Amino acid sequence: MGAVLSTLPQLTFFQYMPTGVYNGMIAPLKNYTIKGFLWYQGESNTHHPGNYHFLFKEMIALWRRSWQLGDLPFLFVQLPNFLASGEQTASSNWARLREEQRRTLDVTNTAMAVTIDVGEDNDLHPQNKKEIGRRLALGAQRLVYGEDVVAQGPFLQKVETRGERLALSFTSIGSGLMAKGGSPAGFEVCGADRKFYPATAEVVGDSIMVASPLVEAPVGVRYAWADSPAAANLYNQEGLPASPFEAYI
Repeated sequence: MGAVLSTLPQLTFFQYMPTGVYNGMIAPLKNYTIKGFLWYQGESNTHHPGNYHFLFKEMIALWRRSWQLGDLPFLFVQLPNFLASGEQTASSNWARLREEQRRTLDVTNTAMAVTIDVGEDNDLHPQNKKEIGRRLALGAQRLVYGEDVVAQGPFLQKVETRGERLALSFTSIGSGLMAKGGSPAGFEVCGADRKFYPATAEVVGDSIMVASPLVEAPVGVRYAWADSPAAANLYNQEGLPASPFEAYI
């Protein structure tokens, strides 16, 4: 033995320290004039998705204050599909976090790229980055540059009761609603007990009608509620997928 050394302190990295990522990677850019933000993150929050909406809104507000250029456009990517169907749980933290992201569209001057159909079952990072970039670009064309383009797939607007069925209306339907490969799939409904059951669905004009024989008086509906919802097939005619959602009347 040539020498005896004392034990080195445990190593860490700046991204694991409070404010480390912001001070190391964002704060140095504050003197640059920018047009807006593109944000893709969320996988590391799936263990605790419940407060993501609050944290995300606060972060958007902080970044906008930092640049002092008003409500700069903020475009973000909703989490893609991930994990094989056999690994999923009914509660699905990935689905919950996607809903937290969808709710963040209540922040002014934001847009979301839905990527529920471009992920990989066995890879945390989707390989098809080109399509993700294209959908972000569509959002920028509409939100930032004011172009008259269909920038997003169907987005739930309202849920109404129609007897034993629920009627779902959407925005961003483009040239119309469509279900790839047959009838709309990936829908569930629940009654007052909030227990969800698979539902049948059909396109009726610009709406979707959903029902389940196991729920006589439905009060809630959700769509593509899984880590990797293979059955989700609702799109607009422009080929953009509907965002997963959970909603109640």
